[in-house]
Amino acid sequence: MNSVRSRIPLYIIMTILLAIVVTPFVWMILGSLKTQGELLRVPPTWLPEAPTLDNFQRLFERPFGQYFRNSAIVAVAVTLGNLLFSSMLGYALAHLRFPGKKLLFVAVLGCLMIPGLVTFIPQYVLVVNMGLADTLPALILPFLVQPFSVFLMRQFFLGMPRELLEAGRIDGVGEIAIFFRIFLPLAGPAFATLGILTFLGSWNNFLWPLVVSASERTYTLPVALALISTGQNQADYGLLLAGATVVVLPILVVFLFLQRYFIEGIAGTGIK
Repeated sequence: MNSVRSRIPLYIIMTILLAIVVTPFVWMILGSLKTQGELLRVPPTWLPEAPTLDNFQRLFERPFGQYFRNSAIVAVAVTLGNLLFSSMLGYALAHLRFPGKKLLFVAVLGCLMIPGLVTFIPQYVLVVNMGLADTLPALILPFLVQPFSVFLMRQFFLGMPRELLEAGRIDGVGEIAIFFRIFLPLAGPAFATLGILTFLGSWNNFLWPLVVSASERTYTLPVALALISTGQNQADYGLLLAGATVVVLPILVVFLFLQRYFIEGIAGTGIK
């Protein structure tokens, strides 16, 4: 009984923090059911007086399916690319011996310290010179392998017993087979962590698609939402909140399905 009472302050603090985190999402959903006039009212109302789905109807009257498909293709391709290539490089840095290994790892750490905006212009010039501007590959190729993904997978593979590698070599299994048949099946938690983080970053990426995409056929959801919700005089807040609600749903679904593996992956890689 005393132990329960001693935890009451902790429960109160956690409840307050949970409310702080959840409140913006609840406001977003409720706001998507309000009219523009009610959203601009002062003082603001919490619950919609006359709930309406007009904002969602106007949202789906636009080529929203194309924007959603573009975002899905880009996010899935970037996620799969990082899961494959980053895990291969992370495995090599963790367990293989080759010339320049330490220098390569220092380069990965150096890339982690460089802000993304520093490489923004060189990446854009490279994409334009390759003739990929205003295409989906331009949104995918620069992010297929990311330094943090390599670092995370290396940390995970370092925590796996090296005896597995030695046993595979004694049995005459090749290095590629050892990776795919022994290490990769055990990397589920790390894959879930990397998959969630990469999918989240790619799905919400705004600045790069805004610059590279020059037509609606390559717009992703964040770019399309920012452009279609802006009127001549003021932003269409109802349309904006409805679009934000739709954009957030896939992320919540992915996280809810993989949250257990996400926590295990964070613990297994030693990242706090």
